[in-house]
Amino acid sequence: MQEQDAIPVIDFGPFLDGTEADRRRVAGEMRRASQDWGFFYLANHGLPDDLLRRSFQASRDFFALPRETKMDVAWQSASSNRGYVAVRRERLDPTKPGDLKEAFNAGPEAAPGSLKENERPYRENRWPTTQPQFRTQVLELLDGCVATSNRVLSAFALALDLPDNFFVDTHDQLHHTLRLLHYPPLPEDFEPSGGESRAGAHTDYGSITLLFQDQVGGLEVRTRDGRWIQATPIPGTVVINTGDLMQRWTNHVFCSTPHRVAVPPGIRQQDRYSIAFFCHPNVDADIRCIHSCTDTDNPPRYAPITAGEHLMERLNATY
Repeated sequence: MQEQDAIPVIDFGPFLDGTEADRRRVAGEMRRASQDWGFFYLANHGLPDDLLRRSFQASRDFFALPRETKMDVAWQSASSNRGYVAVRRERLDPTKPGDLKEAFNAGPEAAPGSLKENERPYRENRWPTTQPQFRTQVLELLDGCVATSNRVLSAFALALDLPDNFFVDTHDQLHHTLRLLHYPPLPEDFEPSGGESRAGAHTDYGSITLLFQDQVGGLEVRTRDGRWIQATPIPGTVVINTGDLMQRWTNHVFCSTPHRVAVPPGIRQQDRYSIAFFCHPNVDADIRCIHSCTDTDNPPRYAPITAGEHLMERLNATY
């Protein structure tokens, strides 16, 4: 777990390729990190470096498009949650000004005419017509993130003494969202006012998040005693954090931790890019306290809710 004030770095390789004892040890490390921090870095996560490199380049190319072109595929509603989100359009902290970032949201797609297309309620993505290769690249990354998140969810299930597929089965309608994020450079004389930041303090809405960062930095995580510490980029890792629904599901065994992207001096004039994959349960998934996460001394803290109801509440408060 490293030193006390460092977000843990966990090697996922032994879970993927090791013995049953290795798998249980790694799952236990992930449980402790999720309870103590709600965040950890995952090394040997299985996503190829070349896929991530190409995806970051596709993101840079998209955000370099003229504003009018990006607005042609603008975000329309919380129910779809797809498309381009302009600078200051979103307020992750609803009490503060709009965030100093822009984003593009997309989700998994089924092949046209496939059985999955008929079975699953996919939301329609909005793609720029001037960049056909952009869609191909984003969907390739989405496939990789789905596979990686399923492996993480299997480890979480093992950590809670549940069947390996407990969480995977409740995420099989692929109601996930991939966000490409760009934090534009700020003027040299910029000084935050009224609580402005690149991304306001917030917790994530779903079960888990996969976050890939460039080397600019700025992500901060709040510790249990209320301090903000840097989640410094570590090459070759993905940041994993647990969201609100996982916290409800596990009765605070896995915690949802506030985090933000600040604008500290020294990086304000730099572009920052990140890619976040928000893993969300099926909309009709019944989120109620898992039996292994409660006892007579720790009764359930939350009433049951469906994952879809929770998501709509949070998105409507954000935009």
